[in-house]
Amino acid sequence: MSSELCRIVVAEAADGRRADAVLAQALGVSRTEAATRLEEGLVRREAAAGGGPSPGRTVKKSEKLGAGEVLLAERPTRTDPLEVKVEIVEGLHILHQDRDVVVVDKPVGVAAHPSPGWTGPTVVGGLLGAGVEIATSGAQERRGIVHRLDVGTSGVMVVAKTERAYSLLKDAFRDRTPTKTYRALVQGLPDPVDGTVDAPIGRHPGHDWRFAVVESGRDARTHYRLLEAYGRASLMDVRLETGRTHQIRVHFSAMGHPCAGDLTYGADPHLASELGLTRQWLHAAELSIDHPGTGDRVTFASDLPPDLSGALSILEDG
Repeated sequence: MSSELCRIVVAEAADGRRADAVLAQALGVSRTEAATRLEEGLVRREAAAGGGPSPGRTVKKSEKLGAGEVLLAERPTRTDPLEVKVEIVEGLHILHQDRDVVVVDKPVGVAAHPSPGWTGPTVVGGLLGAGVEIATSGAQERRGIVHRLDVGTSGVMVVAKTERAYSLLKDAFRDRTPTKTYRALVQGLPDPVDGTVDAPIGRHPGHDWRFAVVESGRDARTHYRLLEAYGRASLMDVRLETGRTHQIRVHFSAMGHPCAGDLTYGADPHLASELGLTRQWLHAAELSIDHPGTGDRVTFASDLPPDLSGALSILEDG
């Protein structure tokens, strides 16, 4: 394991949060690992031109940070192959399985595959732990993975079991032939209530772990329509034409209507607390693909998990 120095600007949404929580989100590591790095003195404040709290001083894990503060931290990078932790993953349900594919209902808090700094459960490790044979194509830690969902996004995912299925599905997702349908609860009411966001997405210029609408970004198109308006928030049916990282979250945030609970992209923490949300309200509800074995168009669906359905119930009762 090696490391590289990165610059972290504390977002407004993170104002008043503990340093270990901010660092964990910024580096994509567990809170325990973030706390360890803080205790080892690997994080310090950047000297600010206009002054500020103790520039150059190391940061304590329990310290409350203010919006706009700048930290310098060592980001872990790997030169060795990533290890797949084979385990039974709680909440990872198999929706369908045949000789070519396995379709899962991915719970929140589970990554598609191992990545630098991520120590939590993965779909790859969970399937292997359940005794499911998956394709070996691609990098070892991403075997069988033909598309991904964010750790904080739940819902339906398809994984290839054979090399032929892997090749066909990778080509299909590249050519955008699958239909990916999401449910998103966004703050306020978008205007228009039905439409398309066509705006390029790239790395956020000031935050390494975030994305944004930027002129130099890759093309990204999100189609949406209103399902239910609750006043403070609106339930949207969303279809992705492209599949950029954080695409739905970035596009709705750019419209001024971030996903409820998505503090990284500007959601109201008070509303998130009222709705009992500890993550973005975003769910991959349906996936349609041309089956790599039969060629038939098939559709798989995932029901809302309790935390998301519970938030809707609170809005309906309010």
